[in-house]
Amino acid sequence: VQLQASGGGLVQAGGSLRLSCAASGRTLNSYPVGWFRETPGKEREFVAVNNRRGGSTCYAESVKGRFTISRDSAEKIVYLQMNNLKPEDTADYYCATRASRTVLTSACYNNLEQYTYWGQGTLVTVSS
Repeated sequence: VQLQASGGGLVQAGGSLRLSCAASGRTLNSYPVGWFRETPGKEREFVAVNNRRGGSTCYAESVKGRFTISRDSAEKIVYLQMNNLKPEDTADYYCATRASRTVLTSACYNNLEQYTYWGQGTLVTVSS
């Protein structure tokens, strides 16, 4: 499976962006899809995950209430709607998925090592 992340850009603080993660080679049906972000000098960190349609969704504390992860009905695109953006949200954003389907619908896959396939980053820059 290949993932293509897009939708990054420059936005003022308080603004919104919607990132997309498009899959090819396989649908995302029943597979968890997560978003992570990385800034220079820091480790890649968890942002959000949806473990499957109808399953659990988890968010990092820093984005709760501002970011929303969702899937399209064809299970080929996962979105990250980002509202009320802050300068500290500036980062390269990556989407990822696992090689195995979600079995436990309450699972929260928030660890880098749990993911097999990664898209390229899309840069989000939030100006103050």
